[in-house]
Amino acid sequence: MTKSERTREDSFWLDGDTSRVGEEPDAVPHYDLEERTARFGEAIIDFAKRIPRGPLTDRIIDQLVGAGTSVGANYIEADDSVSKKEFLKCIGTCKKEACETKHFLRMVACAVPELQTDARKLRLEARALYLIFARIWRTGKQSNEAQ
Repeated sequence: MTKSERTREDSFWLDGDTSRVGEEPDAVPHYDLEERTARFGEAIIDFAKRIPRGPLTDRIIDQLVGAGTSVGANYIEADDSVSKKEFLKCIGTCKKEACETKHFLRMVACAVPELQTDARKLRLEARALYLIFARIWRTGKQSNEAQ
């Protein structure tokens, strides 16, 4: 399969250096968090489409899509914030949504065992985003306290 024949659903490999969902391993690292979180949200949507609907999974799907797409939306809000306090609040929300996404991916893996491998790959990206936002939040909080 050539690169142009792949769809986003086929793009669950992770770049070893940046843990970016949807990038080929030999791709140039891209550190744009707005783009990274948007691609993560898209990957979550594509993944959710593959989860069979039913009484056991309906709520999990809704929660997963909500949390997974909120990471990027809250990052955009943080990037447009007008104060340091607002920025830290939004980054803290990004961190929480990434953690919540990780949780619901774990629940999907339990409810639909055949999706465990793909859920794990997305959990790794959710964890990486959580760690990035946790570092940004901690650093901002410390510099705020030092002033």
